[in-house]
Amino acid sequence: MINTGKLAGRTLFITGASRGIGKAIALKAARDGANVIIAAKTAEPHPKLPGTIYTAAKEIENAGGKALPCIVDVRDEGSVNKAVEGAVKQFGGIDVVINNASAISLTGTQETPMKRFDLMHQINTRGTYLVSQMCIPYLIKSPNPHILNISPPLNMRARWFRDHVAYTMAKYGMSMCILGMAEEFRSDGIACNALWPRTAIITAAMEMLGGKDVARQCRKPEIMADAAYAILCKDSRSYTGNFAVDDDVLKAEGITNFDEYAFDPSVPLMPDFFLDEFDMDTVQRATDLGAVPKFTDGKVNQPDTPSKAASGGKVTQVFTQIESFLGPELVEQTRAVYSFEVTGDEPGRWFLDLKNGGGACGQGDPPATPADASFVMTSDNFFKMFSGSLKPTSAFMTGKMKISGDMGKALKLEKLMGKLKSKL
Repeated sequence: MINTGKLAGRTLFITGASRGIGKAIALKAARDGANVIIAAKTAEPHPKLPGTIYTAAKEIENAGGKALPCIVDVRDEGSVNKAVEGAVKQFGGIDVVINNASAISLTGTQETPMKRFDLMHQINTRGTYLVSQMCIPYLIKSPNPHILNISPPLNMRARWFRDHVAYTMAKYGMSMCILGMAEEFRSDGIACNALWPRTAIITAAMEMLGGKDVARQCRKPEIMADAAYAILCKDSRSYTGNFAVDDDVLKAEGITNFDEYAFDPSVPLMPDFFLDEFDMDTVQRATDLGAVPKFTDGKVNQPDTPSKAASGGKVTQVFTQIESFLGPELVEQTRAVYSFEVTGDEPGRWFLDLKNGGGACGQGDPPATPADASFVMTSDNFFKMFSGSLKPTSAFMTGKMKISGDMGKALKLEKLMGKLKSKL
């Protein structure tokens, strides 16, 4: 999407702008000559992730904008207030607020410690509310003020709550800020909108956790940046209260080819959460990945009979093949223990230990150390996953598999799939 210059001289306060979607939006605005407050915690380099508020500031200035890097913890009122005051002092006001900072934990109720629950709600909901509240007195003075939250449409289907209630509540809190503030500040001319990606977006953190196999199913952050830019260029009095999706926004701008945004245009895309319609699209465009969604909000059937897998079914076949290539090298590469609760035709519990010794697998619970990540799926989907016809990330995103525990280590499992594909 071509820059129009409409954001020249405007001041954007962006949380979480040191990398990922936040930085992509900042760079897009900078190409117009905008002023950007980089409100983020990353002042020191992360050992595995690139980018700090200072490196982001340099990129913004190189792109043609002006930058003010601010060390901000959106949970802390004093921290936010200091950054807002600094922005007003340096640039004379604030025209746009983008609430991008967010915390995620895709864990069930029993697996979510209250410390993690509090973190998500403090950053996602409270942080969004706080930043908006402190910037509103200055937004009111802007000729075209916008608040844009990177949050999803409010979707009350139980499937979007059942596997990660705490995260969904926290993320929807950001969206409810839009729902209320759009009406509250309509007469003041402050546009309040939400923007959400149709597909998974590749970031440095996601690539670090999931590797290239996950990245190939994603779009780049630039699609969100271009969609945000289109929204921020609109008249704030005529465009407010919307829960927009990135490619819908760009289609309205006349963009019909989205290949440039894909990490790998030849690979079907992985859907993001909270969007029902993409699931139906996936049925048509990604069946070769096995990404056909199951719209079932019922409970997973728990096995209460002896496993049929012991008689030599597909699940046994998978673990026999896994056992054949276990070794210290694979353990060193993975450093994780997995447990599988298999339902359907071959119900039972299985484990895969790629952390201890030369590795081990078999029926029952892990004998050496507790599982780092646990999976629940049918025996049919289990076999499809390990034989390569169903990607773990696609299975998870479309409701075919439930994951609890360490998501980073869970994503490593996808790399193991490639090793097994030729053997099954």
